Amino acid sequence: MMEWTDRHCRWLHRQLTRHARLYTEMVTTGALLHGDVARHLAFDDAEHPVALQLGGNDPLELAVCARMGEAWGYDEINLNCGCPSPRVQRGAFGACLMEHPRLVADCVRAMRDAVRVPVTVKHRIGIDRVEDYAFVRDFVGTVAQAGCEVFIVHARNAWLDGLSPAENRTVPPLRYEVVHRLKRDFPHLTIVVNGGITTDTQVREQLAHVDGVMVGREAYHNPWWLASWDAAYFGVEEAKPDRDEVEARMVAYMEREGPALPGGWYAIARHMLGLRHGQPGARRWRQVWSDHRLKHLPPRGVARRARMALLEAGAGRPTAAAASA
Repeated sequence: MMEWTDRHCRWLHRQLTRHARLYTEMVTTGALLHGDVARHLAFDDAEHPVALQLGGNDPLELAVCARMGEAWGYDEINLNCGCPSPRVQRGAFGACLMEHPRLVADCVRAMRDAVRVPVTVKHRIGIDRVEDYAFVRDFVGTVAQAGCEVFIVHARNAWLDGLSPAENRTVPPLRYEVVHRLKRDFPHLTIVVNGGITTDTQVREQLAHVDGVMVGREAYHNPWWLASWDAAYFGVEEAKPDRDEVEARMVAYMEREGPALPGGWYAIARHMLGLRHGQPGARRWRQVWSDHRLKHLPPRGVARRARMALLEAGAGRPTAAAASA
């Protein structure tokens, strides 16, 4: 989710679910040790609970960065052992680390010694074309000995050669049964499944076998789905916001945060383009918010144009919450 789940995206998601745990995009140790720390680590208090996902392979550097994440207030530090991109491979981290479980264990141990918040690992079920269950079983077993208690498992292999990152999300087959078997073999660990899950039916099917479900791209493209999660999965019966209310909050947020951003409010608006997914007039509404020719207008002005586009598309009159934006 690089360049997707930034703090502005997470702020939107937190308007829809108060209880689901949010994760940052992967931040490399190099970016924190030699770059703009505030740019990578700043977040709004409303985002809690939120986890910082790190990319790296040096135990000492990861320990330093984990300590930085804890100091900034993150609730969890997650080590990425699943990204297959060529750039990440050149840095010898991400999915490459699955070939070196003892190194991953050293990284986890160093981070756990450095922080009080949980240290977790996200990984694949295998690498390249080898589909041997013993490979991922031994990886989890070795890393668990270092004190990791939570494993987020993308139920596909990572093919390190011959596929693009996008193809690595679709071509290697999903094998949920491997993740289920991990939970049976390690009942004392928290096993979370990830990959290809897009409906409540699928979530419930997975929760019959594992402890949790991570949703990535479907949550980004169809964020309104998140608005039902607190009641469905956390037993919290709170008033569910409507889309117009969420859009109005985002407009206010854009007015507050946009002036300090290189791209202005436009850099924030891109994250909410899926908010009206499946609704009449959604395409016209999305076109207005993504029209770069309107970047000079204040967000409230663009919001008015977007609502008019909805009306012209026959979506009905806006609610009071939207009309006040």
